[in-house]
Parts: sequence; structure tokens; C-alpha cells
Amino acid sequence: MRNIAILGSTGSIGKQALEVIGDNPDRFSVEVLTAYNNFELLIKQARKFQPNVVVIGNEEKYDLVREALANDDIKVYAGSDALNQVVEMGSIDLVLTAMVGFAGLIPTLNAIKAGKQIALANKETLVVAGELVHRLAIENKVDLLPVDSEHSAIFQCLAGEYMNPVEKIILTCSGGPFYGMGEKLIAGITPEQALKHPSWEMGTKITIDSATLMNKGFEVIEAKWLFGLKPEQIEVLVHGQSIVHSMVQFCDGSIKAQLGPPDMRLPIQYAFSFPERISNSYPRLNFSDFPSITFSAPEPKIFRNLALAYEALQKGGNLACILNAANEIAVEAFLKKKISFPNIWEVNERLMQHSPFILNPTLDDYIATDREARIHAVEIVDELEKKH
Repeated sequence: MRNIAILGSTGSIGKQALEVIGDNPDRFSVEVLTAYNNFELLIKQARKFQPNVVVIGNEEKYDLVREALANDDIKVYAGSDALNQVVEMGSIDLVLTAMVGFAGLIPTLNAIKAGKQIALANKETLVVAGELVHRLAIENKVDLLPVDSEHSAIFQCLAGEYMNPVEKIILTCSGGPFYGMGEKLIAGITPEQALKHPSWEMGTKITIDSATLMNKGFEVIEAKWLFGLKPEQIEVLVHGQSIVHSMVQFCDGSIKAQLGPPDMRLPIQYAFSFPERISNSYPRLNFSDFPSITFSAPEPKIFRNLALAYEALQKGGNLACILNAANEIAVEAFLKKKISFPNIWEVNERLMQHSPFILNPTLDDYIATDREARIHAVEIVDELEKKH
């Protein structure tokens, strides 16, 4: 039995993780549930799964959660300090980091320092502070088990290949709903259109990131730290069918791929049960449904975010932290219809060009970089909104 803490239980990954746990009550139990604002769903989840502890990030919702769970044997806490500390509980075996954005960094670092195994769904943790997270994981002998479907695919392809040199990895992406469009059409894309992903059911932020290829760019950075690769060893291919989740090419030219239906419960379950594979009743891949499987190169000149991610990876330092902060502000502004779709990567590029660069940042530097980049990103958004 593994006792699991889910950071971000009311989001897309958190909800699917609870499905996996509910399907395997003899293997997994819920020790901690956290959410920032969605107190109503958090209460429902807590009543069903009876965790030891619940944390609501928004302190204004604390009384509502505490009163709703007054008759349950569940401890209720609130605020960022509680979230950062709860991951250190001795009863936790594995922490699923499913929070969105920079907010997942500190609790993930604390969980690593406490020696907890990490099922990593918050890619921003490695994007923002990959070198720091990587070093702490080694020092504390903690496994970072990838939950992203692409990184889980690479992880599975590498199983049993620890002695064999990797030539490169190939991260696949659906291309989002706008791949192949011209620049003029892309300029008029609305948030409603961007939120209709062709293959995956995901949260709002990651769906927009998928449409701009920022999500894939972040996965490139994440792959460097998870698998110890150089930028030139990480290739991205557009694969619209979304059944080949990623591939590894070894030194002899052989390629291994991991395939499956686009269902996030599969990589979540694998991270929870690793190194075992356990049975489930989820849909199976039927090859007759896919008479052709296609791959093509991305369009970095149109979808600039992917190129920006590679630039951040090449230069290192706090540049990826700047990119992440800028992107969070830009996506929020796009969803509020303040800026256009291409303005998202314009905000990102301008912040990367004009923010102070720190080659060897500390944790305090990352926190300061994130704060300052957000302030400047808002200023750029305000400027662009006047033109929009």
C-alpha cells in the first residue's frame, strides 16, 4: 500500500489520479489532498477518499472546508505555508505534484528534501529550477517519476537500457488545433478555439500551452533534467494521431517507442506502481482505427515558443524561469482577451531579451526572477492590449 499526497487534486491530473487510486484501493490510499481555490470539489474528494489531511490554498475558504469536514476524521489546513509543510509528513510515500505553474516549486523541493518519491506532473518545477531540483534529488536519493505522457514514454523506453548509450530522444506532439495554419489565420484565433484540443482533455493553462507549442518547449527543458541530455539530443516531431507518445533512438540507430491511447491515467498509474505494471480496464489501442501514422517537423518560425524554449535551454541560468513567468502572464491575458494569440510568444520573447540574466541562480534568485518577470510581463501586456 502506497500512501499518496496529491498536490492539486481538483485539476485535470489530480482528478484522474484519484480515478487510478479509486480503481486500485488495495494498492493506493490518499494521505493528503490539496487545492488552491476549488473548495467544493476538494470537499467532495475528501469525503470520498478520507485523507488524513486536506489543505486549501486560499485561506478565505478555510472555514468553509473545515466546517464541511467537521464530522470527518480529517485535519484541515490553509495557506501556502501549510502546503509547503504538509509534504514532509512521515506517513507519505509518494507525492504527486499536479499543481500548475511556479507555485509547485517550493512544495516539490520540500518533498524532495524530506526524501519523498515524486510523481512529477508539474513540469514548471524542472523548467524553472531544473539544476537545483536535479541536484537535490540526487542528494536525497529521490526518484523523479515522470507523469507527462511524453516523458513517461521515454522513461518506459529506457527501462532495461541503462548500459546502452542514447543517441537522441524524440518527443511527439499533436501540434495542437492550429498546426499547418498560416500566420494570418493564427492571428485571429480566439480563446474558445484554442481550448478545443484535438486529442487530449487537459486543464485550461496546459491546453493553451499545447496550442502555442509552449508545452512542448517546456517538455524539451524538462527532458534535459530528467534524462541527462544535451539540447541537440532532444528532437520534437508533430504526430497528430497522438498514439506514439515518444521515442528513444540508441547508439546503434535502433528506435524504441511507447504507444497507447491518449489517456493520462496510464502514465499516472505507471508512476504510482513503478516498477510494476498493474492491470486496468481502460480502453486499449486498436491499430485498425489508425490506417496511417504520420510525423512531421514543427513550425518554429510560426510557433515561436518552441524556439524560445530551446534558446532558454542552451543559455541556461534563470532564462527558463523568465520564460515560464512571462508565459503564465501572457496566457492569462490571452484567455481574458487582452492580447492576441501570437502576442503570447511576443511577450515571452521580449521578456527573455530584456530581463536580467543570472548564470548560476540560487533559489532566492529564482523567486526574485519570477516576481520581477511577472511585473514586466504585465507592463508588456498592458502595452499590447492598447494596440489589440
